[in-house]
Amino acid sequence: MTITTYLNASEKFEIQTYKRPKDIATLMRTHVAFSGSPRKKSNDSSKILLIADPFSTNTFYYEFNTEDISYAEELPNLTSPSGGTITMIRIWVKKMSIGIRSFPFMVADTESI
Repeated sequence: MTITTYLNASEKFEIQTYKRPKDIATLMRTHVAFSGSPRKKSNDSSKILLIADPFSTNTFYYEFNTEDISYAEELPNLTSPSGGTITMIRIWVKKMSIGIRSFPFMVADTESI
């Protein structure tokens, strides 16, 4: 299963409204920004998956607790060559929060190098 197939099969993640921070400089000191296409985690509604480059054949995704996200910004949508669109966002995650970065791959034998 390719990551593109996974994206098409996923449920759209509705972005919860976050208040714009009054002091952007403080936000930048206390948080780290991550950008990607958001998805709900199917078995845990308190977590979000953020797919870094959804149309790439070599992509990865982040997983964060939603309580660690202080602010979310909508970014321009991406359009696929076939005309489909994918929502993109930037989230600001509190520093020292636990996140997961996952690189899906196909398991196979390697032939000679």
